[in-house]
Amino acid sequence: MTTGGPVILGFDGSAAARQAVRDAATLLGPQPALVVTVWEAGRRFEPLTLPVPGFELPPAALDLRSAAEMDEAAYESAKQTARQGAQLAREAGFSAATALAVADDLTPADTLLRVAREHDSPGIVVGAHGHRKLSELLLGSTSDTLVHKSDRPVVVVRARAGDQSHPPETAGAG
Repeated sequence: MTTGGPVILGFDGSAAARQAVRDAATLLGPQPALVVTVWEAGRRFEPLTLPVPGFELPPAALDLRSAAEMDEAAYESAKQTARQGAQLAREAGFSAATALAVADDLTPADTLLRVAREHDSPGIVVGAHGHRKLSELLLGSTSDTLVHKSDRPVVVVRARAGDQSHPPETAGAG
């Protein structure tokens, strides 16, 4: 699996994502990797602005400074998660690993696909958590979308039996 760019490792800090990094290093051998943590920019603003049908509540006061600070904290957390994933990738055997925290486009899968195209990546690796509806139970929503929409190979590593830990709130890909 070689092209001009690095392998994209979708990393959300979960046990499934950590396992995916380790398994990918074994499967793919020493080559460069870009560890991508997708975070949802503006998420802290949504609950304050969405109307709730049937409720006659007065508009909530929007504290822009607090919401912006929480957004910045989410970004910093995503950067830290990506750095941890890059360190794990180097330790697992990738020849080089760079961390990237990127704001969500539409979904984590769409964001990972865009990053893979931008970096001329030969493929994408993600972990699957095994929760949600039946099709997503087998792969996970992000991995299921990647498998169906990607124009390049996708490696999905399912969480090991008994290991169902979930990612931190700010990290969206895994």
